[in-house]
Amino acid sequence: MVDLDHLPLLRNFLRNEDGAGTAYSLLTLAAMAMLGGYAIDVSNVMTARTNLQVTADAAAHAALLKRDTANAEDAKLAALAMAEKNLPSQDHGVTLTTSDIVFGDWNEVTRTFTPRASSRSAVQVTARQTSANTNPVPVFLLQFVGMDSWDVINKATYVTYHPTCLREGFVAEDVVDIQSNNSFHDGFCVHSNNYVSLNSNNYFEPGTVVSMPDLDDLELPNSGYKTNTGLSEALREGGWNIRVVDRIQDIINGIASYDPRYVPDYITSQVPVPLAGTTVTQAMLLPGRIHTYTCNGNKRMTIDNNVLMSKVVLVTNCEIKFSQGVAMEDAIIATTNTSADSLNAPSGLRVGKKDNCAEGGGAQLLTMGSVKVASALEMYNGQILAKNDIEFAANADGIQGAAMVAGGTISGTSNMSMGYCGSGMEDNFHAEYFKLVE
Repeated sequence: MVDLDHLPLLRNFLRNEDGAGTAYSLLTLAAMAMLGGYAIDVSNVMTARTNLQVTADAAAHAALLKRDTANAEDAKLAALAMAEKNLPSQDHGVTLTTSDIVFGDWNEVTRTFTPRASSRSAVQVTARQTSANTNPVPVFLLQFVGMDSWDVINKATYVTYHPTCLREGFVAEDVVDIQSNNSFHDGFCVHSNNYVSLNSNNYFEPGTVVSMPDLDDLELPNSGYKTNTGLSEALREGGWNIRVVDRIQDIINGIASYDPRYVPDYITSQVPVPLAGTTVTQAMLLPGRIHTYTCNGNKRMTIDNNVLMSKVVLVTNCEIKFSQGVAMEDAIIATTNTSADSLNAPSGLRVGKKDNCAEGGGAQLLTMGSVKVASALEMYNGQILAKNDIEFAANADGIQGAAMVAGGTISGTSNMSMGYCGSGMEDNFHAEYFKLVE
């Protein structure tokens, strides 16, 4: 039986909402705690993923940089050291092993990586924090739904490349000084890590590049933009680490020791040919051989008139003078001489075969000093590398492939024509540059 005397009290109790917010708050607090815990777990794994990607990127770069001058085993050790520096194993476990570092080839068109143990052109690194590695990323709240940890795996692929300016063009650590009435054609590059100086009446075809760190430093006469057709469109701002200049001595040493990275295919014997005197005649040059001569004191070598250096290499410490009409086809001349006239020619030096940019026929001049050519320098798939300066005078012709790289200045006068081949310069010397592709 219902006690009617207490019925109003019962009604009041049923209508009373005091304390309802407390229960709602408790439910809300629990939901917020769950969301906050999930956010912490997600944040932790995203941080771990970022750190692991940075580690993979750094390790891949370290491996390929070391591989440029070392064997694969030493390159892998460099990558492991970099990974340890980024994610110490005492805190994160072992994130990288030698089996995770793979050298190979990169196809830019299909964007695929193919393993090849002897490669120096690409590397793929896989960094891991996984249960199998006993170092997964731990979780907190997600443990309540049966997840104990996250497995995180990140890959990085680095490849080598050769900047266009260093393949064909004028590139100097100091000033590039060009005078008047010169033509530069599509693809050709003029770069200085200091500034470029131009006179009047030069022509820059669309597709050429003129670059330096600060375009405000460009040196021009009054109305220079009007008298240098195409210059405005060619200008770019930026600097380069001209690595190949610091490699010249190593390249010369590599040629002398028959390092296959530096000796061209047309050299067929590892037995050197010591030259008998300081005047090089046609009869002294044996195709397929590396020729050597050591100068004592201030002796100089002379390449005789009209000598064609074909399928030969000359390595020396002498200052070399090129007589009238000397030509080089499939040939290298390398000297450790450091003088301002280390390689010099009065006129008419031809570097490379005039073959319309065909493969083969290229030639290279390397010096630890400077290069001077008085006039009529011709370059066809040719390369000049100088630790110091390169200077050439009127009527230079490089319409079919020319690469000049100087640790000092490049100075050219008038009436030159320089163009871009894009082929036929396969024997030129380079220092590798590196980029991340995935």
